[in-house]
Amino acid sequence: MANVLEVKELSKQYSKVLAANKISFTIGKGEIFALIGPNGAGKTTTIRMISTLIKPTAGNVLVDGHSIISEPDKVRECITYLPDEAGAYKTMTGKGYLKFMAGIFADTKNQADEFVNRASEMSSLGERLDEKIASYSRGMIRKLLLSRAVMTRPKLAILDEPTSGLDVINALEIRKMIKKLAHEDGMSFLLSSHNMLEIEYVSDRVGIISGGILHTVGRIDELKERYNAANLEEVFEMVVNENEVP
Repeated sequence: MANVLEVKELSKQYSKVLAANKISFTIGKGEIFALIGPNGAGKTTTIRMISTLIKPTAGNVLVDGHSIISEPDKVRECITYLPDEAGAYKTMTGKGYLKFMAGIFADTKNQADEFVNRASEMSSLGERLDEKIASYSRGMIRKLLLSRAVMTRPKLAILDEPTSGLDVINALEIRKMIKKLAHEDGMSFLLSSHNMLEIEYVSDRVGIISGGILHTVGRIDELKERYNAANLEEVFEMVVNENEVP
């Protein structure tokens, strides 16, 4: 399996705080990788470096062979990043928003139409796309945003808390969409979530980070066996407690 993402000893120093310390992992084509950890563990810093939003102090990242250091523009062409706090223009209709965003990323009108049609189908919002986003529920907005994020078929989709605040049905629909895009369409995903049930359901591999250090990486079944744990929550608790700074 070819690697879409290669993170190589990535570090970030903020004044006296080492927020990320020599983080290294890979994501293959069509793989869903989850980066999990407690608050302040270094997840967001790592994700923002990979997304080219902040520069690393040391190390490098390759996305589809392009370096975030020397080719950030090329990297941005390969990725999409959907943060937890992302929102949409509520005075627009859903379809109007998709057309607006497609116009930013598409090179031609035909390509823009292709992006809008793809996002419209993936969102499953149907006729509600003709209504203003102000009338949407949180779940509908999240579906719209995720569909917008992947309508260009990026090599790597980076999603921070993709189902945060959603009810069970809406969360399940988004998880199924992510799995379909990865396993049928070959899109790669980097996820961050505090929902261990979600991570266990959707992810192919998991990395657990704490104190800016990536302590363990593996398939969920491997990690449960390695730590003699019944579920991912128990693995998470053991890894974090083992590496907690006194």
